[in-house]
Amino acid sequence: MLLNGLGKVSSPLYLFSKFFEGKAIEHLIGKGVKTEYFNDDKLGRVLDQLYSRGLNQIFMSVVLEAVKIYQLEISTVHLDSTSFHVHGDYQTDDDELTEDIEPKTIKITYGYSRYQRPDLKQFMMDLICTNDGDVPLWMRTGSGNESDQKQFVIAIKEFKNQLNFDSLIVADSALSTQENLQLLTNIKWLSRVPVRIKAAHQLVQEIDGSDLTPSQIKGYSYQELSKTYGGIQQRWLVVESQLRQESDLKSLEKKIQKERAEVDKKLRTFKPEKFACIPDAETATRKLLNKLLYHELKQINVQKLESKYDTNFPDQVQVEVGLRESKIELEKKHWSIYISNKCPR
Repeated sequence: MLLNGLGKVSSPLYLFSKFFEGKAIEHLIGKGVKTEYFNDDKLGRVLDQLYSRGLNQIFMSVVLEAVKIYQLEISTVHLDSTSFHVHGDYQTDDDELTEDIEPKTIKITYGYSRYQRPDLKQFMMDLICTNDGDVPLWMRTGSGNESDQKQFVIAIKEFKNQLNFDSLIVADSALSTQENLQLLTNIKWLSRVPVRIKAAHQLVQEIDGSDLTPSQIKGYSYQELSKTYGGIQQRWLVVESQLRQESDLKSLEKKIQKERAEVDKKLRTFKPEKFACIPDAETATRKLLNKLLYHELKQINVQKLESKYDTNFPDQVQVEVGLRESKIELEKKHWSIYISNKCPR
């Protein structure tokens, strides 16, 4: 199956045996093995046996052997997840009918798509890899509508229970919730603090570049702080990257310019509009511009129109739109400063 998968990932199962035609089967697999032995029926039986045994158990057996043979460094490991979208209907049995069946069947269903394909069903995969060579140590497949915030802490606990490696586990900000951190006692972890957390948001607003210490690594500066979040004492490291800041500022400028072009387009179509009274004009203007991120309504001027032909709608609007400076300055800080937290153990 591995040989076929590496050679023809998208081949239908009924063509499984075709892959081995003309290849040195006895040399690759073993003496006495013939091409016709490899067919879709055989493949199905093997997959059933693997499923019954438990793919995670088989995978971990291979992992432990690889760590031993190649002396892999496992002091630091990385956890992340991804989604795999699929085509087709994929009917899923009701939970009530399958709740007593082991192992559990995952749901191929709709969820947050990392590949911008919300129209397709998907399934998830959690993966923990070594920092040394990115070698997979632990994996789990899950239903397509799973949340990283809920699953990451489960993945870490299963990893520790099954492999018992005393590793520092690095994960993204999905791990940094109060509920998760309270469950990670006696486990070493490192994660990024999301700015949506009130304490992090306030820190980013208050911190100044002069508060940061230049790093030995060129282009970086930092400040180390002791914080308590979710009842857990943590070490927060605020890091500013000059190169990342320059890149993000260019990206931010493009977003501002794009939004300004959209504002100008809206105002051009809005300019000829006429209103019966001043409140109607002001309400329509604010509704038109209420979803702007980087611009705001500065001033509304309502002019009286003198026309003997149009007495029902005598008011016309002139609008002044400017930059939302406070929002832009705050976002510059958000994008140039990164906060990481680490258990103080």
